[in-house]
Amino acid sequence: MSLNQKHLPFFIAILLALGIFIGTKLNTHTASRYASTKSISKKKLNRLIDYLEYEYVDPVDTDSIVEGFIDAVLQNLDPHSSYIPKQDLVSVTENMKGDFIGIGVSFYTYKDTITVIRPIEGGPSFRAGILAGDRILMADNDTILGDNWGQDKVIERLRGKNKSKVQLKIKRSGVDSLLNFEITRAEVPIKSVEASYMISPKLGYIKINRFAESTYLEFEKSFEDLLAKGASNLVLDFRDNPGGFLQIAEQVVDEFLGDGKLILFTKNKTNDTVESFATAKGQFEQAEVYVLINENSASASEIVAGALQDNDRGTIVGRRSFGKGLVQQEMDLGDGSAIRLTTSRYYTPTGRSIQRSYSNGSEAYYDNYYRRLDDRAVDTLRSEGVADSLKFITPKGKIVYGGGGIIPDVYVPYDENFNSNIVEFLKGSGLIDFFVFEHLDGQRDQYFSFSESEFLSTFEISKVIYQQFETHFSKTTRLDKTKLDTQEDFIKILLKSAFAKQLFGDNTAAKVMSSFDPMLQKINDLEALILN
Repeated sequence: MSLNQKHLPFFIAILLALGIFIGTKLNTHTASRYASTKSISKKKLNRLIDYLEYEYVDPVDTDSIVEGFIDAVLQNLDPHSSYIPKQDLVSVTENMKGDFIGIGVSFYTYKDTITVIRPIEGGPSFRAGILAGDRILMADNDTILGDNWGQDKVIERLRGKNKSKVQLKIKRSGVDSLLNFEITRAEVPIKSVEASYMISPKLGYIKINRFAESTYLEFEKSFEDLLAKGASNLVLDFRDNPGGFLQIAEQVVDEFLGDGKLILFTKNKTNDTVESFATAKGQFEQAEVYVLINENSASASEIVAGALQDNDRGTIVGRRSFGKGLVQQEMDLGDGSAIRLTTSRYYTPTGRSIQRSYSNGSEAYYDNYYRRLDDRAVDTLRSEGVADSLKFITPKGKIVYGGGGIIPDVYVPYDENFNSNIVEFLKGSGLIDFFVFEHLDGQRDQYFSFSESEFLSTFEISKVIYQQFETHFSKTTRLDKTKLDTQEDFIKILLKSAFAKQLFGDNTAAKVMSSFDPMLQKINDLEALILN
């Protein structure tokens, strides 16, 4: 297994957790309607569980048996129906809602002490004056340091009901006495618009990492800000976006399509068809739009890309997307757990299903995905060799393809320098982020004088910092640091991006990466052709 694959289960877990949803959760009344239906099979299962619980020779945890049974059943239906245990549902729901109730800090447990990486801008701690590098020693009367206070326990202690208060005692570098803060807990956003800025005087850029309940409002705010700065064309970056709510994807697409244009349609098991059309509200219906996708762009990301491609709007740039065309609905199981059950398929405006085949089962389905990742450097998953039955025609006569994923209009091959195994490992391991945190924690004052623009234009990773990182790499991994040698220039960019994130936030980090991004370089080439 490659370094890259070691971190893929995280993406798969997110993909399964997000999916695409249509409608709302089934309510208790609806669920009881199903529960009242009796059948021999249901009685048989209930009787089996009773026998195991009351008659089997050894004690049996029937709860775990039932959970395992539910999981096994769903896995045998399709790759995207999934079970969400009670202990996971809260965090999954928060992620899709787009906020949580808390004090609003990102932190590391560093040398047994809760150390603030950065207060979340606009959140309660930010407003109260908490600073990066502050140590949180006490919350109310609890001393929250030491081996007994892991990350989950700290999060549980610092979160609470909306508008409730928590008294914090803070140790700040350079201040002799402890500082007292009273923080009023409030909604803290979990941003889905990861970055938004101007690439050039006329070209705006928005990176969306998932389609949560809050995504459209975040997108609209960023979008209007870019328009005010002079954006006449726009890049939508959906790379590594595993999807989310169907309705939110429709709202985003609506900004780019004229009134009455078909966005998608869905079909359920009885072939009932539901169509979704754009409205007259779009603010960006004439300008050029570029959509960036890769093999990890799934579900709602593919809805947006497919709707624009099929309506001859914009240019899809990158590599073939994941290929998820199934719609899930969340259904409450009555004990705090839930299932995400596939209830329909969606189709792009030309009638394409972009769902990859899962006829050989879920394991083969994901094996195929892993093989695609392994072959990215010589990827041939473009239009070559696609069966004629999978070809569709847009209103202006462009040929598009079904059969699994969105094939881009402009193909950008996998770049080994930008996405090598060691680079992917460093991106996914958190190793660079922790190194930068430790470095800043020891000499944070010397970085406070930087403005964002000064940092972007003048800050470079020195030879000393890079050598310190090599030492950190050797101490914290079993890998030989010679693996870094061929990638030194790009690793320095990753380091600078991590400094930018911890000093200024995600937006600045994205700006650091942009000038070395092969897909954005391709966009610049396309823009130059338009201008000429």
